[in-house]
Amino acid sequence: MSGRHNNKLPNNLPQLQNLIKRDPHSYLDEFQQQYRHYQSNVQIFKLQPDKPNKELADLVMFLAQIGHCYKQELSTFPQELTGLLMNHHTMLEPDLRMTFCKALILLRNKNLIDPTALLELFFELLRCHDKLLRKTLYTHIVADIKNINAKHKNNKVNTTLQNFMYTMLRDSNPMAAKISLDVMVELYKRNIWNDAKTVNVITTACFSKVTKILVAGLKFFLGKDEDEKNEGDSDSEAEGPSVRDLKVRYATNKKTSKSKKKLEKAMKVLKKHKSKKKVEVFNFSAIHLIHDPQDFSEKLLKQLEASKERFEVKIMMMEFISRLVGIHELFLFNFYPFVQRFLQPHQREVTKILLCAAQASHQLVPPEVIEPVIMTIANNFVTDRNSGEVMTVGINSIKEVAGRCPLALNEDLLQDLVQYKTHKDKNVMMSAKGLIQLFRSLNPHMLHKRDRGRPTEASVEAKIRDYGELEAKDYIPGAEVLEVEEEEGKKEGEEDQDGWESASMSDGGEDGEWVDVHHSSDEDTGEVAEKLQSMPAEERKAKAAAVSGSRLLTQDEFKKIRLVQLTKEVNAAPGQKRKNVDLDEEDDNRGELLTLRNIEKLHKKPKSDKETRLATAMAGRTDRKDFVRKHTKLNPFASTSNREKRKTKNFMMMRHSENVRTKGKRSFREKQIALRDALLKKKKQHH
Repeated sequence: MSGRHNNKLPNNLPQLQNLIKRDPHSYLDEFQQQYRHYQSNVQIFKLQPDKPNKELADLVMFLAQIGHCYKQELSTFPQELTGLLMNHHTMLEPDLRMTFCKALILLRNKNLIDPTALLELFFELLRCHDKLLRKTLYTHIVADIKNINAKHKNNKVNTTLQNFMYTMLRDSNPMAAKISLDVMVELYKRNIWNDAKTVNVITTACFSKVTKILVAGLKFFLGKDEDEKNEGDSDSEAEGPSVRDLKVRYATNKKTSKSKKKLEKAMKVLKKHKSKKKVEVFNFSAIHLIHDPQDFSEKLLKQLEASKERFEVKIMMMEFISRLVGIHELFLFNFYPFVQRFLQPHQREVTKILLCAAQASHQLVPPEVIEPVIMTIANNFVTDRNSGEVMTVGINSIKEVAGRCPLALNEDLLQDLVQYKTHKDKNVMMSAKGLIQLFRSLNPHMLHKRDRGRPTEASVEAKIRDYGELEAKDYIPGAEVLEVEEEEGKKEGEEDQDGWESASMSDGGEDGEWVDVHHSSDEDTGEVAEKLQSMPAEERKAKAAAVSGSRLLTQDEFKKIRLVQLTKEVNAAPGQKRKNVDLDEEDDNRGELLTLRNIEKLHKKPKSDKETRLATAMAGRTDRKDFVRKHTKLNPFASTSNREKRKTKNFMMMRHSENVRTKGKRSFREKQIALRDALLKKKKQHH
């Protein structure tokens, strides 16, 4: 044999690459030969950068693969490749440009190139009209920044890139700006760049002239993060009383129907409190991190008023502004007349607009600003000429606005709305009862005496606050239960001591043993509750202030306090014997966020019209065959029988035939014969 033919190193780059990775020093000469070959191809490429060059692409990937083996010899290779892309990326052939980018990504993964310079280059390349390239660069940028901040925050690199992205969001190329925004949003969702600087860079997208960028910015602020949204009930249960605490609280020795009803009502109240706690767990940290939200919302409203975008985009802007106003409690008085123009039942997406009106209401808005909105809803929606669903949506909207700004609903309008509690439509009736339930806790005195229900300790203590009034307490309400329990504990200790002494002096039983005196914890709990309920309000405040200022409280003690405050919504006020009108307990969730469920809440499903029912019925018949049974002939040309011919004959031709005579025209003799034949047939079947 003249020699081995399977080793063609000058032409077989994958084989040479594999050998170099195993033993770099032995193949230094072959590497230098390929490197000189690469340099000559680069010179040729610079003369015609728009032409495809397969040989140069192979050499670039070869050098990128072995870059860690010859760091000194290839020290200028990354910078040279970066320069080629920076200078010629607009005219490069797409496959060659993608190869250059993949080579740089490979060098970056081997930590042979600085991340800042490479990421800035890749952001520049986002201007290229190459969808696959943009997707590849987006994936690498997100992954690289994630890896940079994996162990600890690299503030130097982050600050440099954030400043660069701020300029990219204002780039004249909409594709580059949109992908830059997507990168920042993705990094925020992954908790990599979740600081205030990132959020305030994203706010600039809300003023973009490009609709895609504007919508992406609005969606970011209107969305929710998944981490806190999926939090379980365990945290809230650890903070407050649980179902078990309630059962122990009401598990008295004597089981009566009254105690059972009391426990059921307490469970409903607990469910309402826990749902309130859940609502406030939504992650709106992005909205909270906005600098100067007042100025930001004013600029957004000005842009909305002059906007010529699609109606869906305007709705998103209205929703974002309403959340800003509601969460930060801003003063944006021009927003309410703007929303008021759209409050008509025939308006498209009117429920979302009603949601915006309710979301933008808060206790610091002057009542005279909100009152026209409530009157518009009442006049346009809550009238008998509208359908039940429209009236329900109107009452629900007024309820949500009044829940956040109670002073905006005057007593006359409230009395008119309360009259719908006897409406024939169940949805309207239940919405009106929900409004009654709301004002039982906010201000029962605005309701008629018959609508106030059975007063509880909480409703008696409820006091409507004037505009701007704050209620600051120097004690923890409900802390008096701790002092009462301590007093009861001391009494029990003295009684037990006396019992032990008397038992030790006597025979103590037949065998002279100690007598164990057992005290029921349920009875003790009931005694404490009765003592608290009979205690005057001033004395309770004094005891609560004494406990609050004397020592630090534990989590178990706070749980006892919350349990006492919870029972105030169940226990009737002392001296009140009125009948308790049991309404459907609704979750009055007035946290940071409102949902369409609060506005569109229907207790009864509306009836479908005839067209909808017909369409549903026809949709279920798609796979069914014809209802008529078809008799197929073995021979399609065969003649028909006399029986089949009779079906097509005129009735006047067949009227005298016995085959068409009805049963009513049969004679008595014919009926006798028919009955005899039937009886004989039946008898024959039995035998």
